[in-house]
Amino acid sequence: MKNKLLRNVLVLVLLSGLPVSNSLASEPRVERNVAYGMYSGLGLMMDVYHPDTPNGIGIVFISGSGWTREMSLDATPLTRTGQELIYAVPLAEAGYTVFNINHRAAPRFRYPAPIEDVQRAVRFIRYHAESFGIDPDKIGAMGGSSGAHLVSLMGVMDGAGDPTDPSPVNQVSSKVQAVVTRAAPMDLRQDPGAPLFGYRSNATRPGSLEAKLLSDASPITYVTADDPPFLLIHGDADPVVPFELSEKMYGALKEAGVEAELIRVPGGGHGPRYEYNEIVDGKSVRKVPDNAPDYIGAMIGWFNTHLRG
Repeated sequence: MKNKLLRNVLVLVLLSGLPVSNSLASEPRVERNVAYGMYSGLGLMMDVYHPDTPNGIGIVFISGSGWTREMSLDATPLTRTGQELIYAVPLAEAGYTVFNINHRAAPRFRYPAPIEDVQRAVRFIRYHAESFGIDPDKIGAMGGSSGAHLVSLMGVMDGAGDPTDPSPVNQVSSKVQAVVTRAAPMDLRQDPGAPLFGYRSNATRPGSLEAKLLSDASPITYVTADDPPFLLIHGDADPVVPFELSEKMYGALKEAGVEAELIRVPGGGHGPRYEYNEIVDGKSVRKVPDNAPDYIGAMIGWFNTHLRG
């Protein structure tokens, strides 16, 4: 109860724009800046949320960021956007060991850097599963927006390790066993992620290298019958990533025989709590849908069913 109350306080503080003290931000017990790899001397980091009563299952969490981060040396890491308080903390409270991932981002880094990083993170977690106290064969993934795009790729791509790689970490699989997404851009051919690629999406031509990259980075192009269960959650008034993209992915998964569920958030926008803008007295006011379904409960229930069941 104390952790839930603290989480609610933290979310309110973050949304208000007020500073958060280090003592508050450290709840629940979090192992900060665990290096899961190196890129040319640049450490690839993640925060590990350790539950009070572990259930032996790990969940990878990736915040939405538009695949971008500020270029400043003081830039806020992807692991501290505030989205982790809404999603990672409840998962830890439910007994899951949560791995909050920081990955390389635009404009400094482009596709496929973020995808390579998150695959490496899963491989690192799986290789060191015993140390983390989790089952290497039961790893789930949850993300929002660009983070949802990345966790979807980890669900649908083959992810097989390279047995000839000199690193034992890179020899294991990066495939996850259950996926939950929030407002995922599932088909970049229809909703191009320009920051991810660094070129004008409207300049692509059929058959061009640019068009091939858009296809290669689209989760919907990899769907096969052996993919893990997918729970897709999306606001139907999302102005950034159209709701139709989740509908299309849901249809592709069902057609392939993959267990999937799509939860529509009526009037929901693109924010981490499906916030939308409403004009009140001539001013734009950020609001949360009154009739939103229990998406946190649905997320935890999905992992309980498909990873613990």
